[in-house]
Amino acid sequence: MYEKNVRLNNKSILVTGAAGFVGSNLVMELLRTVPSVKIVGLDNMNDYYDVSIKEYRLAEIEKLALEHPDCTWEFVKGNIADRALIDTLFEKYHFSVVVNLAAQAGVRYSITNPDVYIESNIIGFYNILEACRATMHTDHPVDHLVYASSSSVYGTNKKIPYSTDDKVDNPVSLYAATKKSNELMAHAYSKLYNIPSTGLRFFTVYGPAGRPDMAYFGFTNKLLKGDTIEIFNYGNCKRDFTYVDDIVTGVVHVMQNAPAKELGEDGLPIPPYRVYNIGNNSPENLLDFVTILQEELIRAKVLPADYDFEAHKKLVPMQAGDVPITYADVSALERDFGFKPSTSLRQGLRKFAEWYHEFYQSK
Repeated sequence: MYEKNVRLNNKSILVTGAAGFVGSNLVMELLRTVPSVKIVGLDNMNDYYDVSIKEYRLAEIEKLALEHPDCTWEFVKGNIADRALIDTLFEKYHFSVVVNLAAQAGVRYSITNPDVYIESNIIGFYNILEACRATMHTDHPVDHLVYASSSSVYGTNKKIPYSTDDKVDNPVSLYAATKKSNELMAHAYSKLYNIPSTGLRFFTVYGPAGRPDMAYFGFTNKLLKGDTIEIFNYGNCKRDFTYVDDIVTGVVHVMQNAPAKELGEDGLPIPPYRVYNIGNNSPENLLDFVTILQEELIRAKVLPADYDFEAHKKLVPMQAGDVPITYADVSALERDFGFKPSTSLRQGLRKFAEWYHEFYQSK
């Protein structure tokens, strides 16, 4: 196991995508657990999905920040594709750790709206890398860049579970291609400028206040309206669902362990660069997932006990850009940090259903 080599307390941390699902939960975990941390959160608050959920997450952060007066929290509304803004933030705050979670998410949306993926996921990430590079020969170099990649980079790989040692040259969506590009760009900057960076391939993150475009949330909305939910590949899909708290715990472990700066035999830097999977290491069949979801929605009184689920389910073919299975090999995460995600699907969906009832139905 690695020894921690990056202190977070009393340090300045940038979290991009701070109003997003993973970003907001990360900010709250840092406020809860790191003394005197200074967090700057950046988010463009776009309307890819219901902005009220992003506003709810920010309000939860604000409440928590008031309970931790030793810490500072500042929110900046802006776009990582805005180079001048990014440079200004780096010059003003001297970030020790940068966690880039801002990205245009979603596989299917990338088929119809490719421009926003290039802007946010390519140009935006380039701006973050450039800003990190500019700090390397100053009194305040960035100690660690941590960034979100995705399980989608595995594309049409047949070998499972997916390992970070596998080749990932077969993306089946532009979204996946941009995430693979992030890993390549980070590697180049790590090699050229000795920037310690770690990429994290997230596997199907879910939980309370999540993204409405994700299956569990979208299914709930449709069932509540009496619409029919479509289960792709006739139900023969498996997903490695990972509860958001497990993702955040993994991110915090990684933030404190930057790859070491070392020189190779040629006298040039060995890239201080790593990539990890963060998944539950336990793929669930979509039909089983839907069964658990419906049971928990009834338990939380989101849906009535006599709801006719069979009348609202439809098995359909696979859709473009999707893959039949995601399954994370998390042995490297466990080896290096002594941690692996462990929240069961039922536990996680129960918390989601309870939150959904509270957020939408108990007002």
